[in-house]
Amino acid sequence: MNYIIDIENSDIRLDKAISNLTGKSRNNALILLESDLVTVNDKKAKPSYKTVIGDKIEILEQEVKVMELKPEKLDLDIVYQDNDVVVINKAKGMVVHPAVGNYEGTLVSGLLYEVEDLSSINGTVRPGIVHRIDKDTTGLLMVAKNDFAHEHLSLQLRNHTVKRCYIALVYGVISEDRGRIDAPIGRDSQTDRKRMAVVEGGKNAVTNFKVLERFKDYTLIECELETGRTHQIRVHMKYIGHPLVGDPLYGPRKIIGDCGQYLHAKTLGFKHPTKDEYLEFDSKLPDYFLNFIEELRKST
Repeated sequence: MNYIIDIENSDIRLDKAISNLTGKSRNNALILLESDLVTVNDKKAKPSYKTVIGDKIEILEQEVKVMELKPEKLDLDIVYQDNDVVVINKAKGMVVHPAVGNYEGTLVSGLLYEVEDLSSINGTVRPGIVHRIDKDTTGLLMVAKNDFAHEHLSLQLRNHTVKRCYIALVYGVISEDRGRIDAPIGRDSQTDRKRMAVVEGGKNAVTNFKVLERFKDYTLIECELETGRTHQIRVHMKYIGHPLVGDPLYGPRKIIGDCGQYLHAKTLGFKHPTKDEYLEFDSKLPDYFLNFIEELRKST
C-alpha cells in the first residue's frame, strides 16, 4: 500500500503519520516500522523521522494483528536488578520485543510480568529496551527501569563505552590469533530487508576478535564490539570468510543442528546511571553450545 505525505501529515513523526494514514494504532505503526515493513522514498526510516510533503510511504504488509502487550510469566533469568537497571541473561529462541509474527513470549512480555517499572522512551512496544540481541543469540543485555537510566545507558552505547564481548563458533580455521574488522554495514538489498552486508556508504562498524580455540574445521573466538550494528558479528565474520556455525541467514545452506547461530553475549559492562560505578557481568555458555564444543574437541 502506497501513500504520499500531504500537508496535513507533514512535519510529524513517521509513526504518527502512518497511524493517521492507515487508521491503525501507534503501536501497530511501530510494529510495522520495527519489522522493516515500511519504507520512506524507498529507504528504511526510524519512527522519529519527521515527514516531508511529497514523501512516498510504502507499507509492505497491509494487515497487522492488533496487539495488546500482556505480561507473561516466562521465568526470565534476571542476573541483576536495582531501581534503575535490569540485566537479563536471554534464552535462545526468545525475541526481545513484539514484531510482526512475534506477539507473545517476548522478553518485553516477561519484563512486564517480572519488573514493576520500565522506561517509556521507546514507547509501549519496547518499554525498557535499550539494545537488542537476535532471537537465536543467547546472553546478556541491559534494560532501563526509568527514562533517566535509559538516556544514560543509550549515551554510553553511542559513545562506545559499553563493554560487550561475545563468544562465537565459526566455520574454518582462522590463522591469526587476533584481528580487527573495520567494514561499514548496511542493508544488503531492497528485496531482502532482513539481510545486512558490508556495503559502501554503510554505517561504521568495527569488531575485534581473538581466537580462543581451534578445531579441525572450526574456530572458537571472542568478539568485542566497538559499534553495535544489526547482525554485526554475523555479517563481519561472513565478510572475512568465516560465517557463524548454524547461522541460517549468513552461513552455508546446510545448517548444522537446530540451535540457530552459535553466538553468546558473554560479558556486559557499563557505568551505572546513578551510582557512578562501573558494573560488569559475565554469563556461561548455554549447555547446547558447551556440548557441541566438547564434541569438536573429541573429534580433533
